[in-house]
Amino acid sequence: MGTAARLGLAAVWFVSGSIKAADLNQAYIAVQAYDLLPQGVVSVVAAAVPFVEIALGLLLLLGLGTRLVAVLSAIVMLGFVVAISQAWARGLTIDCGCFGGGGQVAASETAYPQEIARDIGFLALMGWLIVRPRTWLSMDGWLTRRPAVVEAVGED
Repeated sequence: MGTAARLGLAAVWFVSGSIKAADLNQAYIAVQAYDLLPQGVVSVVAAAVPFVEIALGLLLLLGLGTRLVAVLSAIVMLGFVVAISQAWARGLTIDCGCFGGGGQVAASETAYPQEIARDIGFLALMGWLIVRPRTWLSMDGWLTRRPAVVEAVGED
């Protein structure tokens, strides 16, 4: 379960980050649509988020610092859930921009409940990795492997 959660979340972060990094102008439009941040901060967040997501994906793929990366992932994901929830509560009609796109859409095109439910599912997987970070094929396991104790022959 842990390995599947780690690799699945790595794929999610890679895909979402790569799509956003490929079109930083669209990422800017998506962040701006939430109408939460001052204008000068929007461009910094829009430029940073894709690369933070890619970094989280790489670290999860490698299984390096899995517990810490799962905690950081959960913090980022909670931020996304709060942003989507406030947009919904304020009656904004936007696409979340979670996997590219983003910005203003028709009211019939919003999918807030589905987006929040999806992100809560991702949070559950992150929670699993926080509690049980040891997974198969991870650098964490390789780096923390204890060498076997070898007894010298003939010693009493």
